[in-house]
Parts: sequence; C-alpha cells; structure tokens
Amino acid sequence: MLKENFIQYLKVERRYSPRTVALYETAVNEFYAFLEAETVAPEAMTTRNIRNFIAQGLDKGLGARTVNLKLSALSTWAQWLLRQGLLDANPVRKVPRPKEDKKLPVFYTEKAIDNYFDESRRKVEEHPEDFTLLRNRMMMVILYATGMRRAELCALKITDFDPHRRLFRVLGKGDKLREIPVPALICQEILLYLEKLGEAYPDNPQGKFFLTDKGAPLYLAFVDNLVRSELSGVEGFTGRKSPHVLRHSLATHLLNRGADLTSIKEILGHSSLAATQVYTHNSFEQLKKTYLTAHPRAKNGGNHGN
Repeated sequence: MLKENFIQYLKVERRYSPRTVALYETAVNEFYAFLEAETVAPEAMTTRNIRNFIAQGLDKGLGARTVNLKLSALSTWAQWLLRQGLLDANPVRKVPRPKEDKKLPVFYTEKAIDNYFDESRRKVEEHPEDFTLLRNRMMMVILYATGMRRAELCALKITDFDPHRRLFRVLGKGDKLREIPVPALICQEILLYLEKLGEAYPDNPQGKFFLTDKGAPLYLAFVDNLVRSELSGVEGFTGRKSPHVLRHSLATHLLNRGADLTSIKEILGHSSLAATQVYTHNSFEQLKKTYLTAHPRAKNGGNHGN
C-alpha cells in the first residue's frame, strides 16, 4: 500500500500531471527492481543503493537529464517516506547530480509560420465545404497564437473562449487558471469556426472546442499527428514538427518583437520566470545575427572604410 498511497499523494496533494506521475512511479519501480527487492521497503533507500542505481544507469548510457529525473522521483519518494516517519533523512541529497547540457529551444521562423498559414488559408478558401480543413487550420492557429500545451488544447471547451474580452481561459498545470488574449482578426476566425463546428457536429454534449474526425474528444497523439501532417511539405519546416515547437516559436517571436519576459511567462503558464528565460538565448542569437548583418564593419569582410 505504501507505493499506492505515494501515487495518490502525487496526484492529489502535489497535483502532478499524469505523465509526471507515471515517470515518478516508473523510477521508483526501477530502483527496487535494480535491488531485486520484493517490496518497496523504506530501509532500502540508502545513499549507497541510490548511487549504485544511478551508476548502473549511466553505464547503460542514460543522459544527464534522464538521470536527474530519476533522482528527483526518488527524492520525492524519500521526502514522502520522511513525512510518514519511515525515514530519518533524505539519502538522495547526498547523491551528486550530473550536469546537464543546456539545449536551446527549437523554433520555427516567422517566415515559415507565414508560409503555413498562407497555404492553409488558401486550402480552406478553395474547399469551404470541407470542415476538416477548417478545423486543422484552427487548431494550428490556436496552438501558435496562444502557446497552449497539447493537454490544454485537448481540454479546451467552447465556453473557455470569451469573444467579448477576446481571450481564452485555460486551466494549466497544477490547475492554475490563466487568461490568454487573442488578436481581433483571430477572434473573427474563431467565431466562424464555432459556427461551422455546430453545423458539422450538432451533438457535442461536452461542449469541446475541438473534436476528432469521428466526433470524439481530442487526445494527445491526435494533436501530435495533426501538427506533423499539417507542417510536412511546407517550405521552411525541417526537423521536428510538434505542438511544443509551435509553443517555443510563439515565445521566441514575442521576445524578438519586444515583449517582456513576465508577460510571456503569464501567457505560457510557466510557474517561474526561470523557465521563460531560456528564450532569451534564442533572442540573443537573433539579435547577434541581425547586428552582424547590419553593422557597417561586417560588410566586405570587415574591410569597409579601410
């Protein structure tokens, strides 16, 4: 029952996402499997055992990010055992964490984004009777215009859109409610879409903003597949094609256009400003590129004026 109660704690008290809960449960299971333990005995949580478990993972080629995730899971497990009076200290704190290489978020250029929306608008205008084309475009519009996460898009309801205030009310991670403003022109597109949605799917008891081709609520894999399909073959899109990269792209474009970090943090629903600051690296790279292109001394190999 110990592990079951721990999982319930993660879900109810910590309000972790289903994905995080699953990752933490897997890490705890892997730790005890490594020890060949038949039960999740608290006394097995020793610094030595944890070091050996992590060393094995590193030997197998696990990256620093994955190892640190496992350590975070085991640390949370240890802290919970402490609260139950089953441990005297958290042994994970004595285990050094491998340093992670900082990876800049991948993003699409504004030109590539424009290419997609120009092409999708043309398709919708050429086939006004095809609701699927309209829905696909609208999903892409909202993902990029609002920076919503996949899960937030799947949970979106018609009533979450306020056309008078021109915004979406979104329930994000940790059940935190945020409001995301929407440009006037996109609001007009949304109202047209909702009208067509009612005609195409009059039976929508849950009031979902988006439905699958069969009229069912969206699911994460559906969103992934749709984004990949929509961006494939469009000029300017190479490499990874995903909803999360659209989210990265919005943040980067807003920053490049002068938006402040605090505003971007609120739009994306980040819990801390540190999570948003990673986009300043991309902005700096863009600034450097512009500077080197425009600077007089960058012309003619730096010999301008000599």
